[in-house]
Amino acid sequence: MTQDFSMHANPLVAKLQKPASEFMKADIVSYIKNNGITMVNFMYPAADGRLKTLNFVINDAAYLDAILTCGERVDGSSLFPFIEAGSSDLYVVPRFCTAFEDPFAEQPTLSMLCSFFNKDGEPLESSPEHTLRKACRAFTEVTGMEFQAMGELEYYVISEDDGMFEATDQRGYHESAPYAKFNDFRTQCMLHIARAGGQIKYGHSEVGNFILDDKTYEQNEIEFLPVRAEQAADQLMIAKWIIRNLAYQYGYNVTFAPKITAGKAGSGLHIHMRIMKDGKNQMLKDGVLSETARKAIAGMMKLAPSITAFGNTNPTSYFRLVPHQEAPTNICWGDRNRSVLVRVPLGWSAKKDMCMLANPLETPGNYDTTQKQTVEMRSPDGSADLYQLIAGLAVACRYGFEMPDALDVAERTYVNVNIHKKENEDKLKLLAQLPDSCAASADCLERQRAVFEKYNVFSPAMIDGIITKLRSYGDKTLRSEVQDNQEEMLKLVEKYFHCG
Repeated sequence: MTQDFSMHANPLVAKLQKPASEFMKADIVSYIKNNGITMVNFMYPAADGRLKTLNFVINDAAYLDAILTCGERVDGSSLFPFIEAGSSDLYVVPRFCTAFEDPFAEQPTLSMLCSFFNKDGEPLESSPEHTLRKACRAFTEVTGMEFQAMGELEYYVISEDDGMFEATDQRGYHESAPYAKFNDFRTQCMLHIARAGGQIKYGHSEVGNFILDDKTYEQNEIEFLPVRAEQAADQLMIAKWIIRNLAYQYGYNVTFAPKITAGKAGSGLHIHMRIMKDGKNQMLKDGVLSETARKAIAGMMKLAPSITAFGNTNPTSYFRLVPHQEAPTNICWGDRNRSVLVRVPLGWSAKKDMCMLANPLETPGNYDTTQKQTVEMRSPDGSADLYQLIAGLAVACRYGFEMPDALDVAERTYVNVNIHKKENEDKLKLLAQLPDSCAASADCLERQRAVFEKYNVFSPAMIDGIITKLRSYGDKTLRSEVQDNQEEMLKLVEKYFHCG
């Protein structure tokens, strides 16, 4: 049966009547010709985690074919610190499956994410995007399964306070207008992201809201659906770019920073994962968490100290990872437990037809809810390099299948209580802690680097660069020195306000 894409949010998918994963050069050329597109943008992430842009005006059909086929040459030394100026040329070649219409361009413009290639025409080993591809390939080769992911993108919107319908401080979770001030902004972001190919699950206001210096700070979240891990990273990159651009148009400021003031909710970048085989989710078996899921969790328990090197990349990250802020501090996992590092969310495993119970006129359904089960890593934040982070998680989950004692590790690190309550102090003492600084994360990565370098997933040069950058902050004792000094903390917040 032919699939109908007419209701798809991405206009390319709707008009070409095929999924983006099947886009070919001829499809891109056809769309450009038939929809008045006059410019093409190449976009690619650099070492600072932001998307860079190269603009092309379409001179004629031959030139369009040339740039789509050959890509273009760029200065790699201006994009990545590990590339020397003396031999810095790289190629950027577009990936047609990422094509979308730029909602902010004055001229009709088609944008595409690109891959990096070296002088020999080989994928750049140390590029974050290729690292993620290698991590997913290694996961499949070891396990015979596919690694999927999705992100919860949290951010603060900041604007002048209007003094009306003030929200309750730190009680903004799923708040509605008029107490939530930026719902319309968020839904506009969601529409733009969906039109750019993002598979969105939902959006809502989050816990954090407060007034500071006559400005309203409101935390929001856009959560995605699980897709192939490479696609998940691409979607998050484009989403952050869209949110910032739309905020600029609205006159708002936006930050994905992990912490923006003392005593208020920080912003995380929780990553959900599931493992697929033959189109079926392998996270549940007979309604309970499967051995497959527990082995993957065990790998994350082992490598959690070094995953912070990819997911918590500036000193303010570690002001978020403190007790009683719904952010993890200890290496453990549990069901529906927001005090743990890896959470197993409620997964529709009750085998009850809740739709019929809520709507008595409905007939019984047979929806396969097993597809919805994921596990969630809660330590990362918006400072993360998205490709390195998800690659690191793919490595960790793969490592769980290589550990002979994986199921024992999973059992020892399971926690079903709030570990920060006084009555659970004895349990807390048995758990390892996450690093408390960039310097400590660098040390953990140094000790565990062999696992990430196995199968040539992370290049030694990339690991060296990450360690060097983390140690350059000199923050080994910074959290203890500054955590009670709000003035100094705010200076750090301002310094890293536009991280990632």
